[in-house]
Amino acid sequence: MYAVIQTGGKQYRVKEGDMFFVEKLPGEKNQKIVFDNILMVSGDSGLQIGTPTLQTARVACEVVEQFRAKKILVFKVKRRKKYRNRQGHRQYYTRLRVMQIAADGQIKD
Repeated sequence: MYAVIQTGGKQYRVKEGDMFFVEKLPGEKNQKIVFDNILMVSGDSGLQIGTPTLQTARVACEVVEQFRAKKILVFKVKRRKKYRNRQGHRQYYTRLRVMQIAADGQIKD
């Protein structure tokens, strides 16, 4: 069974037990997060596709950690103008573990 969820403007294909990371979500370690913006669910009963989302489907995840990615350097140059600008950026991320996918919306605690 797998589902396609949308969060942070991106779509992720997840299945139970998967670990994945998304842009930072509020929550502490071991806290439960339930996604209700589900685009598609595939399971024993077949494929359900939302228009644009499924109203009843839910995906329960657990926060594994909050972390930051490696630093990237943004370097801008304009030739012959003596213009150079260097800037660094580290994106905040949340690592999640999928605990349960419920096509009917019944999340077990």
